[in-house]
Amino acid sequence: MPLSGHLSADEIGHMVQTMQRSLLVDSHYALLNWLRKDVKRLIPHDAVIAAWGDFSLGLVCHDVVSPLQDMRTASFGDQRLQPYTSWLFRRWKEHDYQPFVNEAFNDSAFQGLDDTGSSDTLHEMQTGLVHGIKDQRGRHDCLYVLLCDGPIASSDKALQALRFLLPYIDAAFRQIAHLPGQYYEKPRHAAAPPEDQAGDAAGAMTVSGLSTREKEIMDWVRLGKTNLEIGMILDISAFTVKNHMQRIFKKLDVLNRAQAVAKVDTYRHAQPTK
Repeated sequence: MPLSGHLSADEIGHMVQTMQRSLLVDSHYALLNWLRKDVKRLIPHDAVIAAWGDFSLGLVCHDVVSPLQDMRTASFGDQRLQPYTSWLFRRWKEHDYQPFVNEAFNDSAFQGLDDTGSSDTLHEMQTGLVHGIKDQRGRHDCLYVLLCDGPIASSDKALQALRFLLPYIDAAFRQIAHLPGQYYEKPRHAAAPPEDQAGDAAGAMTVSGLSTREKEIMDWVRLGKTNLEIGMILDISAFTVKNHMQRIFKKLDVLNRAQAVAKVDTYRHAQPTK
């Protein structure tokens, strides 16, 4: 459905400046200032939640940017925010991947937040402007929720601005380093030789029945990486990764990636500590 909000010439001029200034964002502090000083003039908000990953598997990371002390990334955890952002992601899908205003929060979406001091502040946010980027190639989708503690006077204008600014908001978030615990460095064995040279090393079987290469691939599947991303990390083709995944499914007697991760984790937890 097309948005009916119309931006004035001054608002369009400010939007162009906001787009240009997005290129200067190089830290979390700069991101906060850009959101508060530039973006907020076009899109009213008190906090921004960024969620990215594979929502279908529940493998999602989050950033929460806000001047409020208890509304920052450190105030939450990915597991606590995941039901909430996944619910909004489903609603975004129901809106045909178009920006929308969320004014009625589902209580079930807040399960897991009640044991954090920050949950009260999140509950106070009455309105959320929601939009995202659907990654058709890698299933590494991104969702952005701009939260307000009250109603939005010109929601159509705000949604129109969000539609135009979202690629720049997304780029600004991508330009800053992940926080500790979100940045996954390549393990030392990730720089393995190409598959046609891996030979005997990949053939060594672990106790779980997976080869060294298959176990390596599962480590990246657990972090939400797609076949294409895993192939780039390990210097093999996405097609080769897909073949490995098919063999992994057969060995573990599972049907999908989530079941494979769960089964490998169950095996690891069952092993006696040395």
